[in-house]
Amino acid sequence: MTATTMPSSELHSERADLLAELATARSALTNTVRGLGDEQAGERPTASALCLGGLIKHVAAIEEGWLRFVLEGPSALRFDLPDGVTWADLAAGTAREIPQWAIDNQNNFQMLPGETLAGILERYEEVAARSEEIITAVPDLSATHPLPEAPWNEPGAEHSVRRVLMHVIAETAQHAGHADIIRESLDGQKSG
Repeated sequence: MTATTMPSSELHSERADLLAELATARSALTNTVRGLGDEQAGERPTASALCLGGLIKHVAAIEEGWLRFVLEGPSALRFDLPDGVTWADLAAGTAREIPQWAIDNQNNFQMLPGETLAGILERYEEVAARSEEIITAVPDLSATHPLPEAPWNEPGAEHSVRRVLMHVIAETAQHAGHADIIRESLDGQKSG
């Protein structure tokens, strides 16, 4: 049975299941910062450059971008390069100018001066509420948009709303696992 012929009660159930799974993944991520202050949330206790506050910022930005994609299509996830800069330059670290989206992505993995854990969590809650509004209101989970041009996207590929939501769930769950390791490295606390 295709999504277009699926009874509305099954569609409602599918949305509810997907949103519940996303809420579970979000909770696993945010539970890793329970009881921490701003300084601890910004620490990098492992060999990676990841910190707990940065992981939450990154996941919020990813979720926000993908849900904008659901509404706006590929223009919501643009990966334009500055004039004269190629993907090879960017990959090799020889680009004479770094695109703003790449700088923003790097900044999302860290707590910047003036940022607080409370502010990061509040922002994540706002993104989550907006995502749930969008997924609840979108007419068809099977509706698709072409992916933006980028080396990591297959030319001509499309993502449905359903696939976008599954990607956001997977991304959130993956980073919740990273966050568990970071939290345990910080103070021995296990969040799971």
